[in-house]
Amino acid sequence: MQSILLGVDRLNGLIGKIFAWCIVILMAAICYEVFCRYVLRDPTTWAYDVSLMLYGALFMMAGAYTLSRNGHVRADFLYRKWQPRTQAKTDLVLYFLFYFPGILALIYSGWGYFHLSYMLNEHSSFSPDGPVIWPFKALIPIVGVMMLLQGMVEVVRCWICIRDGDWPQRLHDVEELEKVILDEAAAKAAEEEARLNAIERESTTRGSL
Repeated sequence: MQSILLGVDRLNGLIGKIFAWCIVILMAAICYEVFCRYVLRDPTTWAYDVSLMLYGALFMMAGAYTLSRNGHVRADFLYRKWQPRTQAKTDLVLYFLFYFPGILALIYSGWGYFHLSYMLNEHSSFSPDGPVIWPFKALIPIVGVMMLLQGMVEVVRCWICIRDGDWPQRLHDVEELEKVILDEAAAKAAEEEARLNAIERESTTRGSL
């Protein structure tokens, strides 16, 4: 079971990392547009559309990857103080109450949105030579399927945590600085507590002698 969960994590992680290169292409396109506009006095007719689609693709395709790394925003000031079983039970309820209905709606409406755009061979209306945009809109239902698959994995993790009392292993790439600081503070506190306990035991031993 764990190998299947991590396999889905790796799949979504690979897709997210591939689309992360959109930020490099986006930066190059914007720099080229600025150069053409202010140096050559000949702005492009495609930079706005390309930047919009690249940013949208980056944002959407990173969703399942972020969920696989447990990186989405939540009310951590409450959540992190709870026991793992309480966290898992809360997550499980919220997944079925909000997450899956929203994702299924995204897949359903996103497919219709893409299909209509494909049938019309839709082009962007933001510029005279607007590029075709139905391939970009095809990402919407694809993202929905990826998020649905990752959501199922997270539900299994919740069930395992409720059963075992601790969260199962997941893949990690980077961590927020806040979490690193909190982990370091917890480690230092545990080390200090162990040192004080050792001093107390040593004092008790000496007193008994």
